[in-house]
Amino acid sequence: MSDLSKYRNIGIFAHVDAGKTTTTERILKLTGKVHKTGEVHDGEATTDFMDQEQERGITIQSAATSCFWDDHRFNIIDTPGHVDFTVEVYRSLKVLDGGVGVFCASGGVEPQSETNWRYANESAVARVIFINKMDRVGASFLGVVDQIKTILAAKPLIMVLPIGGENDLKGVVDLLTMKAWVWDDSGLPENYEIQDIPADMVDECEKYRAELIETAVEQDDELMMGYLDGNEPSLDELKKCIRKGTIALDFFPTYCGSAFKNKGIQNVLNAVVEFLPSPTEVPPQPEVNQEGEETGEFAIVSTDKPLRALAFKIMDDKYGALTFTRIYSGILKKGDTVLNTFTGKTERVGRLVEMHADERIELDQAQAGDIIALVGLKNVQTGHTLCDPKSPATLEPMVFPEPVISIAVAPIDKANAEKLGVAIGKMVKEDPTFLVETDEDSGETILKGMGELHLDIKVDILKRTHNVEVTVGAPQVAYRETITQRIEDSYTHKKQSGGSGQYGKIDYTIEPGEPNSGFEFESTVVGGSVPKEFWPAIKKGFETSMVKGVLAGYPLLDVKVTLTDGGQHAVDSSAVAFEIAARGGYRQSIPKAGPQLLEPIMKLDVFTPEDHVGDVIGDLNRRRGMIQAQETTPTGVRIKAEAALSEMFGYIGDLRTMTSGRGQFSMEFAQYAACPKNISEKVIKEAAEREAAK
Repeated sequence: MSDLSKYRNIGIFAHVDAGKTTTTERILKLTGKVHKTGEVHDGEATTDFMDQEQERGITIQSAATSCFWDDHRFNIIDTPGHVDFTVEVYRSLKVLDGGVGVFCASGGVEPQSETNWRYANESAVARVIFINKMDRVGASFLGVVDQIKTILAAKPLIMVLPIGGENDLKGVVDLLTMKAWVWDDSGLPENYEIQDIPADMVDECEKYRAELIETAVEQDDELMMGYLDGNEPSLDELKKCIRKGTIALDFFPTYCGSAFKNKGIQNVLNAVVEFLPSPTEVPPQPEVNQEGEETGEFAIVSTDKPLRALAFKIMDDKYGALTFTRIYSGILKKGDTVLNTFTGKTERVGRLVEMHADERIELDQAQAGDIIALVGLKNVQTGHTLCDPKSPATLEPMVFPEPVISIAVAPIDKANAEKLGVAIGKMVKEDPTFLVETDEDSGETILKGMGELHLDIKVDILKRTHNVEVTVGAPQVAYRETITQRIEDSYTHKKQSGGSGQYGKIDYTIEPGEPNSGFEFESTVVGGSVPKEFWPAIKKGFETSMVKGVLAGYPLLDVKVTLTDGGQHAVDSSAVAFEIAARGGYRQSIPKAGPQLLEPIMKLDVFTPEDHVGDVIGDLNRRRGMIQAQETTPTGVRIKAEAALSEMFGYIGDLRTMTSGRGQFSMEFAQYAACPKNISEKVIKEAAEREAAK
């Protein structure tokens, strides 16, 4: 069995363009996993193996790989930075024990860095920070450290200081050992020397080393008292304190360098070994019951315990479906039968493979702490638990955001129609934020996703990976409906047509629910006027009707229905009769309850050079944007705003035109809000025209 204390399951995450994938490439080169370094801008990065990733120079799906450093095994996941693919970051963080947060030394803490940092906090993942691109114009190590404190409310622990900067970056000073790591100009990561600190940096290094020690010894009362008495802790004692504080999320060891120029990566690798937790040092995963409530049991990371594993990603390639799995406890062997607690069915594990991006290495077995891929599982989806059939248990599942944008696609001919169904089935399995519906009336296939880029990539994958040619409609907003007034009403369903009839009478109130409450149902009936066995049917009748609102046919949100009274017939009443009564009640009462259209509001983070701020703000105001904050950075201005999704289609093109190609933005769903009257009328009119056309 492998020594679990030598395992490090880490993710590399950051904003678009901060250099995550380049950092991963350098790590693979240094650890001997690859012999030629691939560059993102050349479309040759190891972990960016999709055509779409190589062309666009962005990471779209997380890629897993393993390597060794200083006798420790690293399982590394390189995650995307673009906001449309945050689900990849979220699900990767769910199964990792530690992470490396990469920040750009000139861009600083950018929008997606905040989202990823928030996800990492929610998942309680220990991190080290790497401030990359120190060779760039405008790079500021201490400037980014201050942003991390103010924007992320995090506590960076400065472990190194840069020697030189921008074009003159020579290396870093390690504040623990007070030695300088200096690289030559060959660009090779192994060509460095450990030297004395440059004379002009000694005072600054002493100052930051004293801060480092003061922060570290807070983790150990005895060492702290000794330090206050003038006794400096040993190097090993300091490292123990830093490890303890890092795992407790009290602070984040912070490094800097240039991944592209191969400077400073070794220090980060050493930090992963010394300060990030092994699988046994993180809180064990809680087990839950069928309702998703914690049972008080945990999946203890040990090879002696029964098998507990979480499928966190499904990927389809030319060899079949791969199920990426994190094993939390027990041992899994090739040919084993595992129980999927979500479906209640067992499946046989055909093959186990260790992934290196899109290459695979066959394994006979894997153990607690491993991140591997399983080949041949049929009915497993993201978030499903795989366990020992003799000892069933369910791990805490993953929760994914709802899609906010949709497009209609149609195959160009019958041959493509057959391929479309198969291709979409595979793609939905791979991505839980990508949903597909068929419009029953028009027969159109509706693709739903997290943003324009998300759906753009999906259509591209359909065409190139699956060879399905489709025509694509204009993007559509996922509107919702709700009600604004409380109403008391009554409905009777009565049908008599020879033989036994149908009868169900319900008295009820319908009122607006709390925001994000969905659908609530309760009954205050006493005395048996509506027998208890019919209550679930009444609930079902209302709940299934909410899929289609009365204004424009969009789903209804946040409604509470209370059954107050009713009537039954000894012979003619049945569950079906009461369900039909509830559906009739819905159609009768919702139009009277002040129905209202809701639209998705997006949180925007826009970056623009300073001389274009006025144009950008003016344009956002025209798009019904609410400006919430403005912040000047070393390279430009960040504008935080909220705007309706319907106004943001094609925004990236307009932003680039306004800013001479230098503007950037990211956008994520914030909440649903009431639609203005003119927009609401237009949407309702379009929906009526679509219905009429059918």
